[in-house]
Amino acid sequence: MSPTYAFFSHFAQTWGMIYFFAIFLAVLAYALWPSRQKQFDEQARVPLRED
Repeated sequence: MSPTYAFFSHFAQTWGMIYFFAIFLAVLAYALWPSRQKQFDEQARVPLRED
């Protein structure tokens, strides 16, 4: 049985979705990690600084 377009399309759609969902969860965890709050608060104040 030779691989077909349908097989590769289904494979890419399934594992691509899983891959991007895992990346999304990693970015979400990074952004909401409690030890990062101070860093993000400082960065949020950058536009308000008068240097």
